[in-house]
Amino acid sequence: MINSSAFNYINVLTKAADASWKRNEVLANNIANNTTPGFKRQDIDFEGQLRRAMRKNRYMSVDARINELNNTNISRLRPNIFTDNGNFSYRLDGNNVDVDNEGVMLAANQLKYNGLISAMNHEFSQYKTVLR
Repeated sequence: MINSSAFNYINVLTKAADASWKRNEVLANNIANNTTPGFKRQDIDFEGQLRRAMRKNRYMSVDARINELNNTNISRLRPNIFTDNGNFSYRLDGNNVDVDNEGVMLAANQLKYNGLISAMNHEFSQYKTVLR
């Protein structure tokens, strides 16, 4: 992370992109284990953590919330891997992975990741313009 208040938004975007990348890995692992008996799908909760961290400061402007988040909690925001519906399975082999659902979630996550990278590129291009 970049240690400057000018880069607060980029630091938050970086954390979100890292979590999205990790979620890609977890979803790909779910798809790979589709035929493994007893396997329970996993997912990542990063958005919930970010939402809770930003809700603490909900009456501030977005820039002020990002600044506050960056100065206090951003280093503690980490994607948590959890087992989804660990006791539930609609299949006889105990596996609860639905390949179609995982594929849709993987595609949505890839779009989110690409959007985050695009937003970071846009921010850096603005800084580059200012420096010229």
